[in-house]
Amino acid sequence: MMVEYYTLGISEAIESLKSSEKGLTEKEAKQRLKKYGINELEKRRNISPIQIFIRQFASFIVIILLIAIVISLLLGERLDAIVISIIVVLNGLFGFVQEYKAEKAIEALRKLTALKAKVIRNGKEIEVDSKELVPGDIILLETGSKVPADARLVQTAAFQVDEASLTGESVPSRKIIEPLKENAPVTDQENMVFMGTIVTKGHAKAIITNTGMDTEIGKIAEMVQEVKEKLTPLQEKLKQFGKWLGFVTIGICAVVFGVGVLRQYLTMGLIEISYVSEIFLAAVALAVAAIPEGLPAIVTISLALGVRRMVKRNALVRQLPAVETLGCTNVICSDKTGTLTKNEMTVREIYANDNLIKVTGEGYTPKGKFIDAENDILDTKNIELLLRIGALCNDSRLNENERWDVFGDPTEGALLVSAGKVDLNKSSLEKHFPRIDEIPFDSERKCMTTIHKKNKKNVAYVKGAPDVILNKCKYININGKVKKLTGKDRKRILRVNQDMANKALRVLGFSYKSLAGKYDLKPEEIENDLIFVGLQAMIDPPREEVKEAIAKCKTAGIRTVLITGDHKLTAVAIAKELGLFQEGDKALSGDELDDLNDKKLGRIVENIVIYARVSPEHKVRILNALKKKGHIVAMTGDGVNDAPALKKSDIGIAMGITGTDVAKEASDMVLTDDNFASIVNAVEEGRGIYNSIKQFVQYTLSSNLGEILVIFLAIIIGWPLPLIAIQILWVNLLTDGLPGLALGLDPFNKDIMKKPPRKREENIISRDVIQNILIVGFVMGIGTLFMFYSYGIETEKARAVAFTTLIMFQLFNVLTYRAKNFKIDINTSKFLIGSVIISVLMQVAILYTPLNIAFKVVPLGLFDWINIILISCTLYLILESRKMFIDYQTRKKISKS
Repeated sequence: MMVEYYTLGISEAIESLKSSEKGLTEKEAKQRLKKYGINELEKRRNISPIQIFIRQFASFIVIILLIAIVISLLLGERLDAIVISIIVVLNGLFGFVQEYKAEKAIEALRKLTALKAKVIRNGKEIEVDSKELVPGDIILLETGSKVPADARLVQTAAFQVDEASLTGESVPSRKIIEPLKENAPVTDQENMVFMGTIVTKGHAKAIITNTGMDTEIGKIAEMVQEVKEKLTPLQEKLKQFGKWLGFVTIGICAVVFGVGVLRQYLTMGLIEISYVSEIFLAAVALAVAAIPEGLPAIVTISLALGVRRMVKRNALVRQLPAVETLGCTNVICSDKTGTLTKNEMTVREIYANDNLIKVTGEGYTPKGKFIDAENDILDTKNIELLLRIGALCNDSRLNENERWDVFGDPTEGALLVSAGKVDLNKSSLEKHFPRIDEIPFDSERKCMTTIHKKNKKNVAYVKGAPDVILNKCKYININGKVKKLTGKDRKRILRVNQDMANKALRVLGFSYKSLAGKYDLKPEEIENDLIFVGLQAMIDPPREEVKEAIAKCKTAGIRTVLITGDHKLTAVAIAKELGLFQEGDKALSGDELDDLNDKKLGRIVENIVIYARVSPEHKVRILNALKKKGHIVAMTGDGVNDAPALKKSDIGIAMGITGTDVAKEASDMVLTDDNFASIVNAVEEGRGIYNSIKQFVQYTLSSNLGEILVIFLAIIIGWPLPLIAIQILWVNLLTDGLPGLALGLDPFNKDIMKKPPRKREENIISRDVIQNILIVGFVMGIGTLFMFYSYGIETEKARAVAFTTLIMFQLFNVLTYRAKNFKIDINTSKFLIGSVIISVLMQVAILYTPLNIAFKVVPLGLFDWINIILISCTLYLILESRKMFIDYQTRKKISKS
């Protein structure tokens, strides 16, 4: 049974671990090292570069293309084999480059462990490699230390630890040594320290309870390892499409081969081996026509180009398919601290001179105003004492480099910023009020005292919990005049404090007292008969742009869920300010979540907007519940505690500035500006890319169907093949290549974010798409055969006309994807128009250069071109007329409803 060390007293914990205050002996430490193993996280077996490269060829479509290469070689069609091989290899290289540096989450976790640690062994303080630490070791921690293992505190002095990367808490945890009640979550285990967290203040002694994979970070590492690879919705659909296409292709080959052989037998009464070979080649040509050779490359290139655009919009995609996943995301699970908020504690209100005063300005930049109840800018002279105490009774520093940063406790940093807004600089203040003594904060007194020289006299400045400070005060300072603190004053101050707390503000009280030249540095002597000055209330404020981003998400049909390690009251207050939490919405705490089994959670998960005080395991449970409901879930985060959920989610989004290496390596995408609003841009990009890929699939299948009908009908009728294999491949490369790629390069529709996200089960090939494919294929096939027949089916010119007609049909087809009411916007279709022009010029080069010998065609005259254009443009006219009719029918239905 696992021991809950936080519930044990110090002596009980030491005894339970069979250690002593003098620590372990070297002999015992070595024995335990053999028993428990080294204190580091297990390495995951790395995937070799060769394995990553081979994995790129697992696609069913690519496998079909590889078979086509083999068949082409067997039939002596080397050129076909070479061209298909180039396409397959290039596609594999694209995917390989993108995935080569992925799957490093465990390596990043290992970097979080400290390299060296101070430990007591045989009663002596020594320094050892952190990997040699074992349960029962007594370690020493000080400001700036990285905690080397999970440990139970046995001695502290003003000790605080930044656990934001593990728990999500925005404020450093003040540590105690007293035992706690059972079933406390990690966030509330105040007498414990955890591997990878940072000591921000004070020093301590602790006994190690868990090492390596048994630590809290170790559990997270194990959870990350257990998460299986996920397929994006597009990958799933392309996988299904590839299998379907494979069966269809095999069917087409079999039918054509069978029909051809049967037809010869019925008409001639025999089967010639030469004809069997010819018809088999035709069947293979049909297979080449049926398979969109460019699809894998176009998908990869479209995603890669999307990645490049997203980098410019502050989103770095680590895995290509993540771009497309964003497009159908309908739930974003977001951390609060540093994601929706600035992770910069800011004073919002102060109470002084019996006045409630609002403070403007956000973050650590010391600029802002003080506004009274009448919304007038306040003369700050009468509040300088309050702000001065906040700046001097303070162990943190505010520095300006490229931006303003706080070194030390964020709460104390907020006090320095509020003082800076009236030009009270700590360094300057310390010259006039040098600190000569201090009584550090501790959890029993709940206050901190610093003593300063003031005009050759001594003064004590005291800050702490408002109720504690009030109990130590006998007087109150109002507008520079000191009077006795009455019961009425106390009630009013406590009421203001409660009002502030109800708004999820963290409140501190401030007081002072003049001291004699000689004084006794004891709390009971100094911290009494104090003069109350006022309150300062602060919060980690929301980012300015997040409110608009959340509103855009709502418009786009995307639900935002707040998941945080912070308190429920704080989370609700921030969510309300962002417009995320409305009347009737529900919030759930980690404790309440523990009381629900997965079935009960599944019933209410759709109604919960906020989850507070949650653990990493909670986050994974929430994600599982949402995914079981059919949601495609994105998870944002920046801490170690977010890693399993980032990995488990459909798309994990890490913060680039404040995010830990663990979060970044576990994610699919990193926001380089830590801006939640950048997610909206990424979603727009994802939707646009999916639409482009869908358009390409529709375009290439409709064009390929035209090619199939041309060959299939010619065989059925008994005509010579209108197109040979190399011509079919050229048509596919010429029309699928540049024009297909251009569909993903031109700007997206501006209304793309005003529509709800598509469903995961939505097929790439919908009913409307099938209708379009059939219309295009029929018109293209019949039109091409008509031109072939018109020019005499036995001539090379007839084949050249059919060859060129088919290409022109497909180029007119692609133009319809950017046309509206027979018009094309040149500004938003530059790449597409350019690709069509280049494709025409390349076809001209085939017809009018020596290349026509290899392609078995002859040059065409002006009259031939006029005929080809007149026939092929009919497809453009039919498709645009159909679009206008559908729009008319839609408007008619809307007007009736």
